[in-house]
Amino acid sequence: MKHPLLKSILFPVIGFAVILSSCNSNTSTSGQDGAKSDSNFTTTIDGKALQLYTLKNKNGVSVSITNYGGRVVSILVPNKDNKMVDIALGYDSLKSYYKEGEPFFGALIGRYGNRIGKGKFTLEGKEYQLQINNGPNSLHGGKDGFFSKVWDAKQDGQKLELNYLSKDGEAGYPGNLTVKVIYTLTDDNALKIDYTATTDKTTVVNLTNHTYFNLSGEGSPTILDHELMIAADIYTPVDSTLIPTGKLQPVKSTPFDFTTPKVIGKEIENVDEQLKFGKGYDHNFALVKNDGKTAVARVKSPVSGVIMEIYTTEPGLQFYSGNFMTGVDKDGKGGKSYPHRSAFCLETQHFPDAPNHANFASTVLKPGQTYTTSTTYKFLK
Repeated sequence: MKHPLLKSILFPVIGFAVILSSCNSNTSTSGQDGAKSDSNFTTTIDGKALQLYTLKNKNGVSVSITNYGGRVVSILVPNKDNKMVDIALGYDSLKSYYKEGEPFFGALIGRYGNRIGKGKFTLEGKEYQLQINNGPNSLHGGKDGFFSKVWDAKQDGQKLELNYLSKDGEAGYPGNLTVKVIYTLTDDNALKIDYTATTDKTTVVNLTNHTYFNLSGEGSPTILDHELMIAADIYTPVDSTLIPTGKLQPVKSTPFDFTTPKVIGKEIENVDEQLKFGKGYDHNFALVKNDGKTAVARVKSPVSGVIMEIYTTEPGLQFYSGNFMTGVDKDGKGGKSYPHRSAFCLETQHFPDAPNHANFASTVLKPGQTYTTSTTYKFLK
């Protein structure tokens, strides 16, 4: 079966935008440049300043972002009662983001979002070995991924520009990759995230954002009651280490059919090999349409009434149902624990392990080309 969004896509012309509706950090005030004067997020690493930046619009909507990993720290949106609810999981201080095994809360992900099998790929006849940090595989760029980097930050009102130079050989990837990410909060309650990247040597790139959502409010115990729609008639099944097999599997008559809205928990405990491998949903969906104008996913909380719609120019969407969350540590915001399946991620992307599958849309970026990508998370009630 040949999916219309596979080899037909021209990879280097993508674009990334995100619409978020309302967010605010309620622990500190903003300085003149918009950086939060919160000592829990203000420090210096290797001579680079870390701060918490807050974007606010005329409607009172706000988004808080740290330039440590470009992480979205909080998103406050109005619920059905017009009360603000923070729907992004995270921490109250930077020190929790530093810890080993931290699950990429709110982070910018690169050079390669998702997994690369055995951390290996061959490019122009040369084999590259990446850092292994997820069983036998490389996940989210390895242990030195973009989620742990200090980005140069510049805020201009409702716009935050982040820049980072990933040097040739970093985490095993070839080429000096120059990356720019712009977060823009618009007056119609949209947070637009634009990615741009260029390289001086042929490389692979797959950038995304890794915000964990609970539309009932972070710290709420479950997302299994959320209703989800994903506009995808195909998904990419995985092996026991969560690497795609290369097959394209129809979702029809499987627990992976979200083409019409259904509650996330409805079939998550079904006897199914794929659900067993992922300990729930942790799979890439091949989107039917990725024109940036058509909703590719829609989620609703029955508790808050908050609705999130996603629009993207990416060919894939990773749905992760929080299966590896444990709730053991009470280091979430306000000392909360984040238990099993108390958040979900919907990461727009090119397919996992694409460098090792000729039938997947290419993630190769060459000198002289410009990588751009665009996704929109839109919040309603």
